[in-house]
Amino acid sequence: MPGFRARVQNGRLVIDEPTDLPEGTVLDLVVDDEGDDLTDEERAALHDALRQSAEELKAGKGHLAADVLRGLDHGG
Repeated sequence: MPGFRARVQNGRLVIDEPTDLPEGTVLDLVVDDEGDDLTDEERAALHDALRQSAEELKAGKGHLAADVLRGLDHGG
């Protein structure tokens, strides 16, 4: 299910998006600050690491998550 975007108006949360949720559905909402505290250098390093990971996957150097988890379950 996709998330919803709301705004505060007169102290109330207002969600003006269509939904197919049943009437009376109760939702738990959390505040998303839509940011992080990475510096420009940290963000550049993150992007470089993601780019390198993508290149390694394309080169066949990746591992399936199921295989990694199976190895953890068996101590190895």
